This record gives sequence, structure tokens and C-alpha cells, in this order.
Amino acid sequence: MDLYLSIEAFVRVTESGSFGSAAQQLNVAKSVISTRVQQLEEHLGVSLFHRSSRAVKLSEIGLSYYGDCHDLMERMQALSQRSKNITAALTGTLRVAALNGFALQHLPAVIETFRKSHPHVEFDIFANDQVVDPVQEGFDLVLQIFPPASESLIERRLFRMRGVFVASPEYLRNIAPISSPDDLCVHDFACYRYYPWRNRWILHHGSQHEEVTLTPALRSNSVHLVNQFAHRAMGIAYLPTMIVWKDLLDGTLVRVLPEYRTEVPYFSAVYPTSHRATAKVKLFLDLLSATFAMEPEWDRALGLSEDVA
Repeated sequence: MDLYLSIEAFVRVTESGSFGSAAQQLNVAKSVISTRVQQLEEHLGVSLFHRSSRAVKLSEIGLSYYGDCHDLMERMQALSQRSKNITAALTGTLRVAALNGFALQHLPAVIETFRKSHPHVEFDIFANDQVVDPVQEGFDLVLQIFPPASESLIERRLFRMRGVFVASPEYLRNIAPISSPDDLCVHDFACYRYYPWRNRWILHHGSQHEEVTLTPALRSNSVHLVNQFAHRAMGIAYLPTMIVWKDLLDGTLVRVLPEYRTEVPYFSAVYPTSHRATAKVKLFLDLLSATFAMEPEWDRALGLSEDVA
């Protein structure tokens, strides 16, 4: 039951004098109006109307409810209109810090969609693979893979940031097969600088867990540099699927130990508590959440969407 719709139906029937007229006003079937009013009566535990084949009249209790319901509908309509006015009048600059890979590959489409509805909002995007404090750096929100660093920040999780071990076909042709996590230890390795597990990697295979120590030959805050390490056949790299999915699909890179998975952090929007009531921040966050409500397209394309996190 939608209480708002049921109250709306009750008010329209009262004011129009019939279920049919109320249905026409709301552009729904008469049976829908009847159902909504009946649900409201069941919810309240009273009969709101005296019904006959010729007329519909308010009961005594219905009359007492009508005034409050009418006032409630007017307040709801005023609130809705005020919200629409605020939304239509959105202006100013939205300052966003985002990981390079996300900023370059996926953020443009979200910005395009947002500005179609809010053309007067400008964006100032800081694309960088370093950890940013939105309060200290003056950002409205930060798109990152780690939880908030302080209680003054709020986190909204968007999707899981899966990662995979990869290498170039050229590199794999010239080495012995890699069949276990321990085999990784004899190869040059590259990874993102800010993974919290540092050199201690726990790999999961079904219910089994194996720990290996991997000392990177290259550790960088740029996943694109790590990606080039793999492309140039310099060794094995660990990269987010968001960055490497097209390389895997076209065969320029190949997964290593595909049956193993690592810890899977969340990719989140992090923003100051003082910004949670800001209309443009809220609407942009809602769009991000709606856009990435399902498994990311890159994980679906790689067949990883059903992986256990």
C-alpha cells in the first residue's frame, strides 16, 4: 500500500463526488481508485464513505479525516513544488576528486547525464590516484576505494572494486606455468601503492586461503603505469578490472591464477557531513548510485559478477 496515493484517492473522491471522476482526474482506472480507498480504510480500520448505487457520501469519521487529509495533500504538493524549484535552479560548481581510471573511463557519461537535467552546474574534476581528504582539499566529494578517514566524512558505497593478476601473452610464453600463489614470488610484480595489505597478500580459492609475500618491483599511485608494466612484458601486475577489462577481452593481457581472488574493497563516494544537505551533491550522489546500482559492466563482461566478495 502506498499511503500517499491512497490519501490522494480519498481526497479526490470526496471533492469530485464519485470514484469515476476521481479516476479521470488521476488518469487511472476506477478500480484502482476503489482499491486505494479500500486499502486506506483497512489501514485506518474505519469506513470513510457511505456507498450506494447512486452516490458516494462521506461517513461521519470520513468527514473528520477529510480536513486533515486535504491539508496534508496541499503541504505535500507545496513541498514537491519547492523541491522542483530548487532542483531546476541548481547552479554553482561541483568539485570532485576521483581515481584516474574512473575519471577517464566512466565519469564523463555520468557528468553528461547530470548536466542534461542541471545545465547550470559546473564541474571541477581532480583526477588523481592519490588519497584525498575532501575537507582539507575543499572537495564536495571524493570517489575512492577506501573508507572515510575520519568521523567528519560520510561514505556511500557504489560497487565492489575487483582486481586480477595479469600479464602479457609475450611474458607468459617465456616462463614456466604459474599454478599456485607461491609461483608469483619468483616474478617481478607491480601493483597500486595504496592497497592496505601492502606486501601481505591473502588469496582465496573456494574455502581455502593462502598467504604470500609479494615485494613489488614497481609500486605506484598510478594504475595506468602499473598497466604499462604488464603490457611491456616486464612481469605480473595486479590491476582493477575497471582498468584492465578491455585488455583482457581483446587478449592483449591474460589473467594469471584466475581461480584465485583477493580481498575486494568498495569503490565509494566520500563527502563531508556538512555537504549531505547540499542539493547538487545529493542529486549527483543519487545519480552515481543509480548508474552503478547493478554489478559494473566490466565485471559482467568478464564473468566476475557472481564472485563472492
